[in-house]
Amino acid sequence: MKTLHFFLLLFFVTSTLCFAQLDFPLFIQSEETAANDWLLSQADMPAKLYKTERNELVFANGLVSRTFTIEPNCATIGIEHLQTKESFLRSVRPEAEIAIDGITFEVGGLNGQPIHNYLLPEWIKEMKANPTAFKLSNYRIEETKERFPWKKREKWMPRDMPWPIPGKELIFSYKLDDQAIGLLIEQRASDAERENLFTETFQTPNNSWRRFESNKGERNSFMNEGDFEDYRYLEDIVVNVHYELYDGLPVFCKWITVENNSGQEIRINSFKSEILAVTEPESIVDPVKNWTLPNITIESDYNFGGMSSENILNSSVAWKEDSLYLTQVNYERKTPCLLEVYPKYGPDQLIKPNTIFNSYRVWELFHDSWDRERKGLERRRMMRTLAPWVTENPILMHVRSSDDDAVKKAIDQCAEVGFEMVIMTFGSGFNAEDNSIKNIERMKTLTEYAHSKEIALGGYSLLASRSIDDENNVVMPEGMTPRFGNSPCLESEWGHDYFDKLYQLYEESNLDVLEHDGSYPGDVCASTKHPGHEGLNDSQWNQYKRVSEFYQWCRSKGIYLNVPDYYFLAGSNKTGMGYRETNWSLPREQQEIIERQNIYDGTWSKTPSMGWMFVPLVQYHGGGAAATIEPLKEHLPHYAQRLSNLFGAGVQACYRGPQLYDAPETKILVEKWVNFYKKHRQVLDGDIIHLRRPDGRDWDGILHVNPDGEEKGLIMLYNPLESAITREITIPVYYTGLHEKVLLEENMGNKQNLTVNRDYEITINVTIPEKGYNFFVLK
Repeated sequence: MKTLHFFLLLFFVTSTLCFAQLDFPLFIQSEETAANDWLLSQADMPAKLYKTERNELVFANGLVSRTFTIEPNCATIGIEHLQTKESFLRSVRPEAEIAIDGITFEVGGLNGQPIHNYLLPEWIKEMKANPTAFKLSNYRIEETKERFPWKKREKWMPRDMPWPIPGKELIFSYKLDDQAIGLLIEQRASDAERENLFTETFQTPNNSWRRFESNKGERNSFMNEGDFEDYRYLEDIVVNVHYELYDGLPVFCKWITVENNSGQEIRINSFKSEILAVTEPESIVDPVKNWTLPNITIESDYNFGGMSSENILNSSVAWKEDSLYLTQVNYERKTPCLLEVYPKYGPDQLIKPNTIFNSYRVWELFHDSWDRERKGLERRRMMRTLAPWVTENPILMHVRSSDDDAVKKAIDQCAEVGFEMVIMTFGSGFNAEDNSIKNIERMKTLTEYAHSKEIALGGYSLLASRSIDDENNVVMPEGMTPRFGNSPCLESEWGHDYFDKLYQLYEESNLDVLEHDGSYPGDVCASTKHPGHEGLNDSQWNQYKRVSEFYQWCRSKGIYLNVPDYYFLAGSNKTGMGYRETNWSLPREQQEIIERQNIYDGTWSKTPSMGWMFVPLVQYHGGGAAATIEPLKEHLPHYAQRLSNLFGAGVQACYRGPQLYDAPETKILVEKWVNFYKKHRQVLDGDIIHLRRPDGRDWDGILHVNPDGEEKGLIMLYNPLESAITREITIPVYYTGLHEKVLLEENMGNKQNLTVNRDYEITINVTIPEKGYNFFVLK
């Protein structure tokens, strides 16, 4: 026993000495802080790992830093925005939490902080590791890696985007030590010695008993009883906590992996991959209905159930009350200042020996301002970087029929006017579930024809929001209903068959695009008969894995994905910008204003390329002749307005109908706006600065900005009135990167040089024709 104790002591001392010898540059904040605005130019400070004089690790990139102590266990002890010097962390928590075979463990972290309002360096050396937690065993720094393959469609992009994202990955590995295992055994022995308050020998069977026994592994059966040494297998479990930090982006990514190096299956019941006790943005004594959350934007690739990122609060992220924060101002101690990242169900995954479990990822954008426009710009830059396929922005048409002649006509017209994609729309007759040789060959032939004209081709398929049958639909727990009224379970036999057919069709036909409606909305399923999940707890995880793996396969093949859900980080290209479908049954003149409102509102959080709009060339839902554009040649002013609204915003729409033009003058009109978009594609696909929201009573407009391009800005102004107007308009040009002089070029070719004032603004006098537009390019 003495020999064992000596060995353990030697191991601890050796590990401590190893951690002490940090071969990283010294972090001096004043020297390692970027001086420039990261939204205007790339910070010349790549992500690096540093050390401090106190032997701490600092993961930083000139914009943000995350500081770790590694003794007596690893814990985050600081998160700062380096340019604003704002500290976001107030209290130390575990780096993660995981439940394995029904036992919940902390991963890293320290205990003993005296109060949780703020954290002082001198407190840290007095804090202790939780003896039953996973302890840090080693760490390493690597280059970032691609999350999945991406076949780029550069023809549809304003510029090339790097993949994988340039940056660094920091990995901390944790294991349970002998102390933790010993305490678990001791706790189990203690439980065994407790006084029995009720005893049942199970000698006489009772008709009311029902036996439940898992056949998935011994640890989940009656055999999981007996020897205290059973816990020794846990010594061979490794929990890795991963962090990524990217060059020039104030964003951390985090996730966990679990290596099962034991000789038996384990079950991961649940996990928390992030626990951050952050500073509260407001302190209010009284009860509060709507709290202001900390100035951090959270994104996750485990997100479903709608078109906005806020749905992560229903699936994977929570802002919670902090039970340790006893000294907060709020009388009821309900300030939501504890960020926890965990799936709301499960995952309840069985992990076989010598395999690895991967959690989903979470990204944390630390803002440097509360200004709405700047926060939106930061968020959009983040999404463009994390999911660069969203910059693919093809000009597309929805053809109303999938008959060969109708599809070929649409392909021909698109090629003639410069469109880039044809989608066989809902109700067209396209059937992605028809895997007959005849259908696959027909689709292959149509695709070859489209490719001969440099047009991408694909079709529409509905996944959820429909009923299959009782055997294949989701079985909802009592009191719950599917998100869209009905839904099949993706892990039912039907679900497996559905995805097999999609893989087959797109692999064999070479189709280029899938419009995937009613994507998985997060419905759980309590069935125990479906082949792809055991029951309720693993149903959401497994269904999401099914659809996200398909989307990632599509990315590897260059298959464009229109998905009316927020699946960007899982591989989709575009979702709805945000509109009400029945509004396209309103009179045409009302549609014009509402369309620009939808774009104005949607681009606070989305780039122009992330959201589609809709143009029903034929009647849609209703409205009759007053709502319909066909015959196109008889409604040229309205068609022109719709084209200027959309191409002028850099937003692509689903032009749904049998044709894009029906006369030479209609074709000329469409060609004009396609050429406009392609000429200015780089700046139009850039970010939008919001000038004035459309209200139908005066001018409205937006400013596109692209500080890295030759065209650094493009102002698009609209006049909804029946007569021409002249206005003096102030334009904020800071985000164009033009801070001294601006060369302003009007659409008619007139040029003028303007001086930028110290508020980074220019003032222009502009005339906008009745029911028309005007635009200016800034160089």
